[in-house]
Amino acid sequence: MINIVLVEPEIPQNAGNIVRTCAATGCRLYMVKPLGFELDDKKYKRAGLDYFPLSSIVVADSFEEIYEANKDKQFYFASTKSKHTYADVSYPDGCFVVFGKESYGLKETLLKAHYDDCIRVPMKADARSLNLSNTVAIITYEALRQQGFDGLKPDGELTGRSENE
Repeated sequence: MINIVLVEPEIPQNAGNIVRTCAATGCRLYMVKPLGFELDDKKYKRAGLDYFPLSSIVVADSFEEIYEANKDKQFYFASTKSKHTYADVSYPDGCFVVFGKESYGLKETLLKAHYDDCIRVPMKADARSLNLSNTVAIITYEALRQQGFDGLKPDGELTGRSENE
């Protein structure tokens, strides 16, 4: 299992979409306060659709709370400022991938303290950043690919329905 940490997420639609990604992949989602929305926000609920019962969501008062409780686990920190790409590292079972808020990312003091464990999604030099939910999905699926998609449905199947049904 992979643990996804959103530090002070601001946009309810992004968080709801990330709930869906985590529910579909079996990842636990941590959201660190303050949140830029209420958990009963219509936009958050709409983006998460009916995936909330399938998800494991923990709301924490601080990142330090999560880090201190899981010191024995590997943490990666997603940032456009990293020298490593998300594909350069190995993701052990139970690792944590930490993402910053949409408007700023993670604080540089946190990045400096863990710089060797920072990862990024490559982009063109003049691109500022990717959408948070897209970045979470890219990195999550790389981690799961490395783990052989353990616990995920191995095969798809046709339904037998026509396009008009």
